[in-house]
Amino acid sequence: MGQWIELKPQGAGPISAWRAEPDGKPRAGVVVIQEIFGVNSHIRAMADRFASVGYLAIAPAVFDHIEKGFDVGYEADSRARGMAIVGKLDFEQTLRDVAAAIETAKEAGKVGIVGYCFGGSVAWAAAARLSGLSAAVGYYGGRILAMKDLRPQAPTELHFGEKDPHIPIKDVRAFAAERPEVTIFTYPADHGFNCDQRESYEPGSAALAWSRTLEFFRRHLD
Repeated sequence: MGQWIELKPQGAGPISAWRAEPDGKPRAGVVVIQEIFGVNSHIRAMADRFASVGYLAIAPAVFDHIEKGFDVGYEADSRARGMAIVGKLDFEQTLRDVAAAIETAKEAGKVGIVGYCFGGSVAWAAAARLSGLSAAVGYYGGRILAMKDLRPQAPTELHFGEKDPHIPIKDVRAFAAERPEVTIFTYPADHGFNCDQRESYEPGSAALAWSRTLEFFRRHLD
């Protein structure tokens, strides 16, 4: 369903992106932001899944500035490689990459953003700092709480696992109490519960979060 394209963000050289198109006219656009494992088979599958329900999905390969074509699985050494790249990333450039993806997704009309893990944090920052978004969804973004003072300019929905050792649930609940304008859901699950390639995959929580994400996008994008 998808294919590789090139984006030309401001501030750096071109990067690749996975573009997945629906059958027929798209209902809107969705920018899909990767985990630390690259635009790998899971992220491409998520983009394809959004396309299957009518959205033009664009998944920018934001790691291309550090390592072209980075695409790994979920083993410990892959995690270490991904974390090393995150440590070298220019977060401001990542947002410029996202802005380029938003511009491409605008072909379909309104644009939403969804991100997972590292991408969940990027989606949160993009909702506050970038123009052109009508909705934002973040899954278990580890840096969201460190950026809790940001104020999204678009309706925002967040998903967290209650058993996530990286994001303490007590901190999530305190954040939710402070920010009632942000829709926040928690699940009896670990970090990465949405990814069916991880040991932490929790199908019930993943299915519920997917249905909530679609309902949120349909309310704000369609």
